[in-house]
Amino acid sequence: MGKRHVLVIADSLAFHGPEQIEVPTDPRLYPQVCGAVLGAGVDLLAREGWTARDAWWGLTKDPNAYGRYLPRADAVIIGVGGMDQLPASVPTWVRDSIPYVRAGSLRRAVRKAYRRVTPAIIIATAGAMRQLPQQATDRYLSRIIQAVRAVRGSIPIVLLAPTVYDSAYYPSNRHHGRAVQAAHALGAAMQVPVVDPDPMVQPGLLNGSANADGLHWSWDAHTRVGQALAEAIGSLSRP
Repeated sequence: MGKRHVLVIADSLAFHGPEQIEVPTDPRLYPQVCGAVLGAGVDLLAREGWTARDAWWGLTKDPNAYGRYLPRADAVIIGVGGMDQLPASVPTWVRDSIPYVRAGSLRRAVRKAYRRVTPAIIIATAGAMRQLPQQATDRYLSRIIQAVRAVRGSIPIVLLAPTVYDSAYYPSNRHHGRAVQAAHALGAAMQVPVVDPDPMVQPGLLNGSANADGLHWSWDAHTRVGQALAEAIGSLSRP
């Protein structure tokens, strides 16, 4: 029997520690913790700022994802949705268009202005707008689950619920509670277990061991979340 593999579809939480972005194979990161507990290799499909929509595009447009990682996966962790819940100052398509602004000096000025005004706009609007509407998040997560099952049948799939945060850049938690409830409802409807990271992440936000940005986790949180995901996956010995 060859080496088992866990496919992790995620955002920057999968490769960002309490100080900085880390090499994705760092054993302290939650995907690697999970893989170590299961005795499996980890295939990571992730990018900073990914929403569920971006993850769907990544899974279906990256030939390594649909042609290599997914066919050999013995379990799949879906770790997107946390970015979706964050409050937005402008529609996400506007933010995502900034890298295409030319010339470079104008792009840098636009990006600087966007970063400067975003917290104030979120406060003024009480965080009314999400990075991605909940309905869209649910739709893309469902598509990812359906795609995994179409290719890999009944392998274990685990959904990581949106994580708690305390960020000066995103000064509103307005959508978090509903986002967590929606993740659990989706998990129940799709028969996918859900791991709620909040109890494991909150201590680091309170004691200062999490990243100063208030978004990325402490090493203890990575360890506990990775172990919880491994427990939810269970054995990889099934056919």
